[in-house]
Amino acid sequence: MPQGTTLPPQTPSHFDEDPSPLEPPFNVDAERAVLGACMHKADVIDAVRPILGDDAFYRPAHETIWRALLAQRREDNPTDPIVLTELLQQQGDLQRVGGAAYVFQLADAPYGTGSAEHHAEIIRRKANLRRLVTSAVRTLQRAQEPGADPEAIRAEVEAEVRAERERALASGQGRLSRFAKDGWSFVKETGADTEPLWGTREKTAWASGESLMIVGAPGVGKTTLAHQVVFARLGLQETVLEMPVAPSRRVLYLAMDRPKQIAKAMARRVFQTDEKILRERLVVWEGPLPATLDKEPDLLADLAAAHQADTIVIDSLKDAVSTMVDDSLAVAFHNARNRALRGGVEIMELHHQRKASADAPRGQRPSLDQVYGSTWYVSGAGSVLFVTGKAGDPAVTLHHLKTPTGEIGPLDVTHDHVRGTTIVDPTKDPAVLLRNAPGGLSARDLATILIGGGDPDRADIEKARRHLSRLVDSGLATKADGIAGGTGGGQQARYYPSARHLTAVG
Repeated sequence: MPQGTTLPPQTPSHFDEDPSPLEPPFNVDAERAVLGACMHKADVIDAVRPILGDDAFYRPAHETIWRALLAQRREDNPTDPIVLTELLQQQGDLQRVGGAAYVFQLADAPYGTGSAEHHAEIIRRKANLRRLVTSAVRTLQRAQEPGADPEAIRAEVEAEVRAERERALASGQGRLSRFAKDGWSFVKETGADTEPLWGTREKTAWASGESLMIVGAPGVGKTTLAHQVVFARLGLQETVLEMPVAPSRRVLYLAMDRPKQIAKAMARRVFQTDEKILRERLVVWEGPLPATLDKEPDLLADLAAAHQADTIVIDSLKDAVSTMVDDSLAVAFHNARNRALRGGVEIMELHHQRKASADAPRGQRPSLDQVYGSTWYVSGAGSVLFVTGKAGDPAVTLHHLKTPTGEIGPLDVTHDHVRGTTIVDPTKDPAVLLRNAPGGLSARDLATILIGGGDPDRADIEKARRHLSRLVDSGLATKADGIAGGTGGGQQARYYPSARHLTAVG
């Protein structure tokens, strides 16, 4: 039957009229074929249901019959026209769909069950086109309203197109295969070999495709640190804590927690020459979101799409969800996080620690269970940096509790609260310590210095050994192998600064 056929009210099907260009896309023949196949063989319903999705049929009568078929299938009842007619009669829908005669007419349609999936794909495509037509008409109406804002309309259109793309991909066979790929492609092309957003391949603070969480008590400078990474992403500086930062196209900063203080903190680092970049590449959302991310998992990705941002900063995490202690809501937030990451949006999250651990001594290593809220928040993060110290103290310690690659630090850092910058204390830099040790260092020697004296445990020594091994790999150190112990004892391996390292630092 021609597409776009207009049927008299009393006849659910008609074949004589030409399609009207004003009518939305549909194909009644395909709808009749699918419904007839489902009446002949109930298993066909299972095959076409994931293809059709919701509200796929153009004719309300066909949609009603389809829902009756689904009800029968859920109860494992027969779907033949006799049983179906009885069900429609009980529901009061039989006459509305065209009566028993039309139901039997559908069952007698001259199509086999083997083509039902192909016919269902046709129905799905027509339904998708109808939604696009509806969206276009709605956009036209908005554009003709008095005082229409082009930017607002454009943002709404982008959000609608994205939602429609997601809806289309969520139906049909794509629903089961859209995110599936072969093993080789997954290993080689998923992004595991990409350059980090912050740091190096050996010591990564923020990996591409994984969220970065910066945790700390109020006043220890996590916002100061985050702002430096943001400005580096915008190209206003190259490194943060002596580690390179990759550029971003546009950053969306969700200033939900005390936006005026966030503005004041940023102002320390902003100069008149930065105006063009900040106007074009930094978007700041002030105050609460339209909904919490656990309630609307697509909101984070939608915000990025609406503002054409490839980086989102959540400041802070507690303001983005309904509650921090509910595991189910934490999982819902993680779904929101992953949907944005899957769309190519990089995410940084600022978060708080538990109050009981806020006054821990400076330098004492925290643990992941000191992060406030459900454990699923940190479980889903790719990297977790934890800042410890006293509120307002410029000297704090940065711990890397969850690492994409090698561990960074712990780093003793100093904030310049006037300029909004942070520097690394060179007295705890393994490279500097090795350079200033004429007799070299063993792993135990370095571990003792890094923990501030005392007797290092096995984990401290192993961490120091990894620091020294990385210096060897980078050509900044050489290693003299030790001697295995015996009755006379042994000798630990020692590391010495290379000639290149000594020359480079003068």
